[in-house]
Amino acid sequence: MEEFLTSCHRAVKENLVQGPGFHVVLGNEACDVDSMVSALAYAYFLSQTVPRETLLVLPLLNIRQSDLLLRSDNLFLLRQAGLSPDLLLFRDQLDLRALQRAGRLRLTLVDHNVLPRSDSDLEEEVVEVIDHHLLERTPSPSCPVTVETVGSCATLVTERIIQKAPQILDQQLATLLYATVVLDCVDMSPAAGKVTPRDVHVAAALETRFPSLPPRGALFKELQDAKFDISGLDTEQMLLKDMKVVSGSLSLAVSVLYMTMEDFLQRAELEAELSDFCQKFGFDLLLLMSISFTESKEPIRALAVFGQSATFRDQVGCFLEQARSPALALRPISSLHPHISAYQQGNTLASRKKLLPLVKDFLKEWDGGGCRGEEEDDEESQVPPTPMNSLADGCPLDGGLPHISPQDLEDKFNKMADL
Repeated sequence: MEEFLTSCHRAVKENLVQGPGFHVVLGNEACDVDSMVSALAYAYFLSQTVPRETLLVLPLLNIRQSDLLLRSDNLFLLRQAGLSPDLLLFRDQLDLRALQRAGRLRLTLVDHNVLPRSDSDLEEEVVEVIDHHLLERTPSPSCPVTVETVGSCATLVTERIIQKAPQILDQQLATLLYATVVLDCVDMSPAAGKVTPRDVHVAAALETRFPSLPPRGALFKELQDAKFDISGLDTEQMLLKDMKVVSGSLSLAVSVLYMTMEDFLQRAELEAELSDFCQKFGFDLLLLMSISFTESKEPIRALAVFGQSATFRDQVGCFLEQARSPALALRPISSLHPHISAYQQGNTLASRKKLLPLVKDFLKEWDGGGCRGEEEDDEESQVPPTPMNSLADGCPLDGGLPHISPQDLEDKFNKMADL
């Protein structure tokens, strides 16, 4: 793996202006352990199995190099596997758009299946997808899509390696993949609601092939401790540590907090810090999902919504309270902060992976009939937004009636006019 990553660094330095193009394996913008390892492992797999072509395969971490310091569990695993962070390539070290303009870019996505809105102009370069989140991409002959419901994207990558190139597996690569599956699947605990039989099979296969892998329970505890280590981080760093952005006419950040919501809400100057964060990065709303675990490894989750606009905050809060696929079972809890709505989350198995599709559904309904973000500057709007249960927009409280779009209504009226 070191030789491969060193060659990637050298290729980037030598071929930025001219030379062959790059087949970039790109993880998601949260760059958690699963995203990082899936990108590293699958790029290595392609480099060892795909016939040499005009494109050079390389993994790219979808964060700035300076942000890796916030991923304490990523750094721990790299040390565990004996891999130097200096060998990695980051988003601010490679200009994807310059490569695209030169016709020298192809993309494979791992641990996500559509690019965020900020990268939507790169979609035409995507040639393959491997992911375990909700499918949002339409498969096409030119872009094979593998999206399976498993606990970890690393499970899918490991399956591919075992099936097609088991000879490339060594102790180092096995450690990266094994640790990722164990972490994502919460030590393979059924109570956490993450693990599937395929995850169990992959973990067992790696254990059999590499009996000197670290003990599963001890490895999970060390990774979990590293992941939850937020000592020394300020509020901005805590929010950036594991954040994803969803955008429409509103821009929302969804951050995972590795502490209890009660402790987070007691941080000094919290509202001012959240307001500064939104202003700095251009967010209309922040969704904060706290995660902790009981001694039996059962998750404890809470959710909070921060926004200066009461309209934005109340609408998304109401939408999530009424959500049914999945139902989050939110129960409001008291908050001393006027711009923060906080909830205990009864459905503790609904992780951010399941929350994000709900947020995207909210934005679709908002864009269909709500006020646009730039038009809502005051705490109270002079003109109320179109109700979220408008017939033209689809009703989140409606479980049975068919969806009626604005185009449906227009077509209906046109037909009536022709009679």
